[in-house]
Amino acid sequence: MSLIQGYDRETLRELVDLDACAERLAEIEAQRSLPALLERVWLLKVLGRLDESLALADEAVRQARMAGTRKDVLRARVLHATILQYRGAHAAAEQELATCAAEAEGQRWLSIAAFAHQHHGKNAYDAGDYDTARESLKRSLFLRRESGADDSELETALLAIEAAERHRPAQLVG
Repeated sequence: MSLIQGYDRETLRELVDLDACAERLAEIEAQRSLPALLERVWLLKVLGRLDESLALADEAVRQARMAGTRKDVLRARVLHATILQYRGAHAAAEQELATCAAEAEGQRWLSIAAFAHQHHGKNAYDAGDYDTARESLKRSLFLRRESGADDSELETALLAIEAAERHRPAQLVG
């Protein structure tokens, strides 16, 4: 069962079952593996416990650098940047996400690049930069298609692009 029930069409943030997220967090609280750390970071983020989430995200990035692969480091850095975004540090999140997206694309790690572009777009959307949001989200969609993502991932990307499009200023007719 997925903890994500959908996405808010205005904020683009995950809609989650808060009780199920809290329950899952309690289940994995003592686990120290990198996947468990990353899951705990995300759970704390969606539960609104951003200070705890940021501290744990820092730890996850350190652990990934010491014992993980380059892909693990990128995943941890993207998640870390989403915490910065939720805290309103859009410039810092933008820089981190752009760097992660570029590195993943350079390595042809399409799913990680798509993930980074998706969050780069969401960060830009939160910051009110709808042109950048639209371009990043379109890039994410392209990469997802190229990597063979399933329909639900493509649909999520399309909904985010539509949200950014709704915020475009009307073109002046001369």
